[in-house]
Amino acid sequence: MRKLNIAKVRPLIQMAIDEDLGRGDVTSELLFKENIVDKANIISREEIVISGIEVVQEILKCYDERLKLKISINDGEPAHVGSKIAAIKGPLRSMLTAERVMLNFLQRLSGIATTTQKYVRAIQGTKAKIYDTRKTMPGWRILEKYAVRCGGGYNHRLGLYDGVLIKDNHLAQLGRNFQSKLQNIICQARKLKGIKFIAVEVDHVDDQLNYVLKIPGIDIVLLDNMGQWQLKHAVDMRNKMCGRNKKPLLEASGNVTLSNVSAIAQCGIDRIAIGAITHSAKAVDIGLDR
Repeated sequence: MRKLNIAKVRPLIQMAIDEDLGRGDVTSELLFKENIVDKANIISREEIVISGIEVVQEILKCYDERLKLKISINDGEPAHVGSKIAAIKGPLRSMLTAERVMLNFLQRLSGIATTTQKYVRAIQGTKAKIYDTRKTMPGWRILEKYAVRCGGGYNHRLGLYDGVLIKDNHLAQLGRNFQSKLQNIICQARKLKGIKFIAVEVDHVDDQLNYVLKIPGIDIVLLDNMGQWQLKHAVDMRNKMCGRNKKPLLEASGNVTLSNVSAIAQCGIDRIAIGAITHSAKAVDIGLDR
């Protein structure tokens, strides 16, 4: 699993600290002397997949470098009800001041990892892989896509700059006889540097896919909001025209849920893109217990 680039999320962490801390933790300062040292455990209160431990370390360091974290469960690993995820030791006042911001990040990211793994488990036994989308919280994209990886999923393009995705609205501007124009655009796209893939979305299998499959250089064909019979038809068409082990890969998206993701995967699709694993993931229940 590709590691988190913590340097890129430091501005977000600092913004969260500034938002919460303001002029200081007036409650902790009233109750506790600065030199009191204590210990506390970060505890899971439900069955989850952990994501965000490195973020927790960074947050604690920002509040007080004397706060030390002893990790029991690493990112990408499961935690059960009552599991000790990590232990914190250091100045009590700093620990309590850091608690909310630390848990906000850990609960959110672990929620995404947990949700992602549910989808990953649902399609076990098929060749399909679960991918995220750009439907992320503003400023949180690097973190949320990392959490998807912790849950066993894969990352789609990070932004508009690292992948070419020609969607239905783009195709509509090319007109009905789009094939020659699209082929020319794909040729230009192949020359771009730093591009992970070239993808084209189709709305109709018979009206569009047969033309798109004839254009060389396309890595992925996006099948948006299609029913299972359409997905199977698309897979059959791709296999007959391109061979079973050749590109383009076929990606399903739109209205994918835990109740239908297995059936979608069994259609023979290569990739399933799901916005819900980030934009609708529920924060999990994690607490700091002394």
